[in-house]
Amino acid sequence: MVQQLEKTVPITPTSGEEAVPQSFEEELGQYLIDRSKLRAAEFRHARRLAAEEGVRLSVMLIRLGLVSERDMAEAFSALLDLPLLATNDYDSGGLNGQVSLRFLKESRAVPVLEEEDAVVVAMADPSDRYVQEAIALAYGKPISLRVGLPSEIEAALERQAGGKSAMGQIVEHLGADEEAETDVQHLKDMASEAPVVRLVNLLIQRAVESRASDIHIEPFENSLRVRYRIDGVLRDVEAPPARSTAAVISRFKIMAKLNIAERRLPQDGRIQLRIQGRELDLRVSTVPTLYGESVVLRLLDKGSVVLDFDSLGFQGSTLERFLRVLEMPHGIIIVTGPTGSGKSTTLYTALHKLNTPDRKIVTVEDPVEYQLEGINQIQVKPQIGLTFAGALRSIVRQDPDVIMIGEMRDRETAGIAVQSALTGHLVLSTLHTNDAAGGVTRLLDMGVEDYLLTSTVNGILAQRLVRTLCKHCAEPYEAMPEIIEELELHRFSEEKPVMLYRPVGCEHCNGIGYHGRAAIMEFLVMSDPIRRLVLQHADAGNIQDQAQKEGMRIMYEDGLLKALSGLTTIEEVIRVSQES
Repeated sequence: MVQQLEKTVPITPTSGEEAVPQSFEEELGQYLIDRSKLRAAEFRHARRLAAEEGVRLSVMLIRLGLVSERDMAEAFSALLDLPLLATNDYDSGGLNGQVSLRFLKESRAVPVLEEEDAVVVAMADPSDRYVQEAIALAYGKPISLRVGLPSEIEAALERQAGGKSAMGQIVEHLGADEEAETDVQHLKDMASEAPVVRLVNLLIQRAVESRASDIHIEPFENSLRVRYRIDGVLRDVEAPPARSTAAVISRFKIMAKLNIAERRLPQDGRIQLRIQGRELDLRVSTVPTLYGESVVLRLLDKGSVVLDFDSLGFQGSTLERFLRVLEMPHGIIIVTGPTGSGKSTTLYTALHKLNTPDRKIVTVEDPVEYQLEGINQIQVKPQIGLTFAGALRSIVRQDPDVIMIGEMRDRETAGIAVQSALTGHLVLSTLHTNDAAGGVTRLLDMGVEDYLLTSTVNGILAQRLVRTLCKHCAEPYEAMPEIIEELELHRFSEEKPVMLYRPVGCEHCNGIGYHGRAAIMEFLVMSDPIRRLVLQHADAGNIQDQAQKEGMRIMYEDGLLKALSGLTTIEEVIRVSQES
């Protein structure tokens, strides 16, 4: 049957212009444009290229990185009124030889289930009538269409055929063991070859699909380890073989415009990419280790950052107090927490709130993580003498209303921030401390005079990030009396029984049970009683006690409230709180 099909019907799909009526392509493009997934000029450019190369428009849009696979699938699902398959819906099918694997791969289609009167088929482009008719002819029965993501269809075909993964296929084309490779020019050539380029692109693409914030590439004696940080937790993923270590790391260094000949010193760089319709900024860091260079890439998705206080986790009195302090015309607001606790996102959200035509806002950052329209952002460059302190001295002469300092790292920077606040500027910055009260003692330790600190600091926010439960599979359960008593949950819930929530796992969260993160926080407002304690050089514990008397809810309590509301779990709150 396969041979008959391949003889009677050409295997290569017809071009996008021939197979799809222009009206549908226009409808598809308009749908994506209306939802800000695509720009009109990009649509026209992709359509012209698709016609020139004889491929379908949907293939070209994804190939150019203008639209993500999921956005395209959702567009087909909506326009053609077809169900969109979940990841685990592919497992029930199986190839029975009716249609060749090569045809299905080229057509981006997979039979999912064969029933008595129809065959359920998932297609990446269900508007392709030629593929539908070919599969129906091969099976001798009508087909029931579904929409699928190209990557999931490819993975399903590999599973059903018992073949190798996408990475396994690429690895087959890699050269011999290059572990001991020392010739820089040969290494550069090897890193630019197609298999290595595809391998690195696959690692980045999978990280984007997994919602990873970081990619860790770690060489060891007999292996190359790859891990993604997803919702703050590192997870092992499929890695290339050890023989590809030198080529893979060199490829990342070439993309980041780093010196591939320098392997003894740490290097930092940046890669700008567009993948699946997303503008990505990748910060690259390399450090020499015992078995090669360890590479970490921080993925900054310009489109995914949500500058909204509610989405970040601000609630109730904490939000009211923070917004009240934010509206003060001058003074200092500090956000504290460890690396990766969302401090920068909170500051960007505050700047977004303050960004009105009557205010001039200038930032000094290292690095500039997200570009904000209407805000003057300065990138620190210590190698040419442009430090935080140096930039700040120039900023004051720019007549700003609001100044954001990426981090107060030393006494000089803190001193200029204090002077700026005293001369009528609103200053926002970050510190690395465990809690809000600790921010006061840290500034005193840095050499800021107590009377200046009490005159300028308006409030200190401390925060951590907890994983949020998947909305589709979170399961409520009644809290045990011992847990209620130990955690004193009765203080926060009048309901009987007290309900908590646990992660289960489903296709929406890839079986993890969590999806996304939110902040738990505490906000210390500088009041007169706290100012007196600061002038007396009281310790952080006494300052925190006074802040609690004045209505501050500490991070741990904020976390318990969010666990009771079903936003996260008790285990997450305890895990993050214990890191303090």
